[in-house]
Amino acid sequence: MLDLYRRTVTRFPIGNVSYMFAYGSAVKQQVGYDGNKGKQNNVIDLMFCVRDSFGFHAENIHRHASHYSAMRYMGPNLLARYQDKLAARVYFNTLVPLQDLGITIKYGVVHEENLVDDLINWRHLYLAGRLQKPVTGLVDLSDNPRLQSALDQNLLSACRTALLMLPEKFSVYELFCVIAGISYKGDFRMIFGENKLKVHNIVSAQLTDFYELYQPIMGKLMKYMAVNTHGEEPGSQKPVITFEQDKSTAATRYHLLRLPKNLRRRLQKNTASTGDYFDVVEHLCMTPLMPKILQVSVNDIVWRSSIAQSVKNIPTAGIIKSLQYSYRKAKKTFA
Repeated sequence: MLDLYRRTVTRFPIGNVSYMFAYGSAVKQQVGYDGNKGKQNNVIDLMFCVRDSFGFHAENIHRHASHYSAMRYMGPNLLARYQDKLAARVYFNTLVPLQDLGITIKYGVVHEENLVDDLINWRHLYLAGRLQKPVTGLVDLSDNPRLQSALDQNLLSACRTALLMLPEKFSVYELFCVIAGISYKGDFRMIFGENKLKVHNIVSAQLTDFYELYQPIMGKLMKYMAVNTHGEEPGSQKPVITFEQDKSTAATRYHLLRLPKNLRRRLQKNTASTGDYFDVVEHLCMTPLMPKILQVSVNDIVWRSSIAQSVKNIPTAGIIKSLQYSYRKAKKTFA
């Protein structure tokens, strides 16, 4: 499949692209999807991170005008502003058939500055959320240390957040369910538009991929968490990787002080404590409600961005494609 993705992206203006990745149920296996059959029946999701939004859309409209809705008549300058200024700062072209390859794709475009901002600060937790789960990267980032560092920081933030929500002892499955759930629990599409078991379906099928993705990040937190690769599942004695973490006040304070900027802002708003963020942290360290307050604060970010981006996607897709895409999503809800 990697060769297929590479053949797909070469038809786009990739000279302007600093990072590309493929994601979603047609790319990464999920419970309920039957291998290649699932890939054929589902839309392949692609994301292009660009250095120049105007330049990408100008050349892409010239190459693939049919990919765009009537918004293409606004011109690449207004399209770039629509992308870079609204909602989660992503522009999507939806349900694009590539008949010569026998696939249908949905692809998004985001400016590199906006992607880095989301990864580090969780401004929207939109693309940052997608990149907290395994994806198929299509660009070597060895010559882009700034973006690679932002990707690593996003994973570290996800792991810290999960530790604050988890008990002292937990399994590898529980860890990655919490991480995968960061960008789903507050998403309004989980009410209508996604399979209700999506987090379980993703983690169960991709447990090894999750572990490979987060293993380097766990090494940075070994002072606060210990791994037992020879643990046993309670009641069944089934071998499973387990963890034990430091739940002391000092450890909790350490994680809370290093959360992404926008999450800290939400915590300060949702915590019944006056003063600056340091005062909020001291209050959170003492209250058993801290995991719930943290979850509500994460949900606040995801809820706002998921609604705003979904509304933004309607004109970029056009009414017909929006209805078709919504129908596909609704089928997952009632599957």
